[in-house]
Amino acid sequence: MADNDPQSARELSQFAENLLQQLHENFLALTEKLTLRMEEMGERIEDLEKHVTGLMAQAGIENPSEELTH
Repeated sequence: MADNDPQSARELSQFAENLLQQLHENFLALTEKLTLRMEEMGERIEDLEKHVTGLMAQAGIENPSEELTH
């Protein structure tokens, strides 16, 4: 039976190992991409907050956080 053949078992083991390695590499690449996107989004949010604060200051609102809660 071919399933009991040591060569087939080695090939199957090697195939599984290669597949797991590829999955691991893809996961790492995706994780890195998501981390970069999250950092970019954080920077954009910070810039937006600065612009909103500046606009509120121009509009004469001294403390934006107090104005938003009342």
